[in-house]
Amino acid sequence: MSETCDVAHGTAPADPGLRTLVAVFASPVSRYLLKFARELGYHVALFEPDPARVTDVPEGFEADTVLPSLDASADVVVTDHHRAELGSVLKAALEGKPRWVGVLGNPRHPGPHVAALQGLGVGDEDIARVHRPVGLNIGSRTPPEIALATLAAQHHDGPLSRRQRS
Repeated sequence: MSETCDVAHGTAPADPGLRTLVAVFASPVSRYLLKFARELGYHVALFEPDPARVTDVPEGFEADTVLPSLDASADVVVTDHHRAELGSVLKAALEGKPRWVGVLGNPRHPGPHVAALQGLGVGDEDIARVHRPVGLNIGSRTPPEIALATLAAQHHDGPLSRRQRS
């Protein structure tokens, strides 16, 4: 069979590259990001800095109140741009040198992450590494749709795509 047939029939070998997705903040969208990303073969982690919210985690997943170690294999998706910790979380993530950092949000509104990072003394070059909006524009409105659009963009032509890893 051809590679295309192998993919269609589910017999193509899994991609051996380590793929890590860190969802930041326990939220309805992060619940679906974690579930869908695990099914796609990603190593997943949930970072929730507020210990009171660590209990809002999908069954079978664990949350950490400390940002996991990040490297060039990690993509970070911030799922709530209204949280007070937004700036400090993004600053810490950027310092870990992940492959990609994105913040969910409506593209028609300015991203609050810019002012938050500037207020913490983060330089313009690092602020420019933060992507917003993220995800394919498929008209997503519900948490599962938003998670799907985010992962589809990552898998299609984002930092975790085969084209960019090879």
